[in-house]
Amino acid sequence: MRTLTRYIGKDVLLSTLLIFVALIGLFTFFDLINEMRDVGRGSYTLVTALLYVALHIPQRLYELFPVAALIGTLFAISQFVANSEFTVMRASGASIFQVGWAVVRVGIPLALVTFLAGEYVAPPAERLAQTVRAAALGGATGVVAQQFESGFWFKQDLTFVNIRTVLSDMTLVGVRIYEFDRDLRLTAVRSAETGKFAGDGRWKLEQVKSTEIGRDSAQVTTQPTWLWASVLQPSILTVYQVAPERLALSTLYDNIRVLGTGAQKTSRFEIAFWSKVLYPAAVLVMMVLALPFAQFQRRQGGVGFRIFAGTMLGLAFWLIERLFSYLGVLNDWQPLFSAAFPLAVFTGVALAMQYYIERR
Repeated sequence: MRTLTRYIGKDVLLSTLLIFVALIGLFTFFDLINEMRDVGRGSYTLVTALLYVALHIPQRLYELFPVAALIGTLFAISQFVANSEFTVMRASGASIFQVGWAVVRVGIPLALVTFLAGEYVAPPAERLAQTVRAAALGGATGVVAQQFESGFWFKQDLTFVNIRTVLSDMTLVGVRIYEFDRDLRLTAVRSAETGKFAGDGRWKLEQVKSTEIGRDSAQVTTQPTWLWASVLQPSILTVYQVAPERLALSTLYDNIRVLGTGAQKTSRFEIAFWSKVLYPAAVLVMMVLALPFAQFQRRQGGVGFRIFAGTMLGLAFWLIERLFSYLGVLNDWQPLFSAAFPLAVFTGVALAMQYYIERR
């Protein structure tokens, strides 16, 4: 049985890696074609576009592993079925559980690689890619993002802060700080032209104008620099460079913690957090799903049909996962439910199909 396990595992792994390389090449080509429309704008050259696409590859690696695992497993098992090797395996006493374990053993390290890529490689590469693109299209001081037309807002205790824009080097531009007392009476308004992170939870604001508001009077002062103590961290601002789904778990946790203490909505970040935690398991689910599907309708469809069906299944999984993420945000569903439901559905489909094949 150990020999059989190695034989199945080797074929599944080679097929998965082959499909994975093909998918990475295909999607990288599409990304490059998409970037060509911006070549020539500002200082965005072909070399910059190639660098951006190269930095985007780790994110593609993370996103495509489940689909590659599904198609690769489908291909390998379909070859076993077409060559009657699968029939020989079952006739020799190999149970479907043993065949499934041989596949899952390959999937476990692939799931681990998916997690490591999504947590430690893709997020910094994606931030760098967006920074390179923003700097080239908007110049060295190009704007990275704005949450609203009025800028980025957040609440810290009884202080409300508005930041008009965030530059590619995490410089704050157009900072306004509104301070209130316990009676919700405005006590001070501070504005600064720019600000940079100074470490230890402090920002160095420049060209600061402060208005202290008393009950009967107001006093205006100006300072060239002012240290502002805040829970705001540069990692929090990266969410406006990169979509939450592409951030590291630590950054998502920081966003949930800071926004949560300000009684602000965190459902999008919580769903993204749980999706990141559970996404590597999708590799295993897709490989298990391929087992019954590779045997299904084996006389009516060849390997090409199964690869097409696997691609459609992988696309369906990706779409359903995104759909439930958006529905969870819109309907305030439990974040864990929104992230786990697509996996649960496809796991149920895999088990139901295998049960049907075995009963036949």
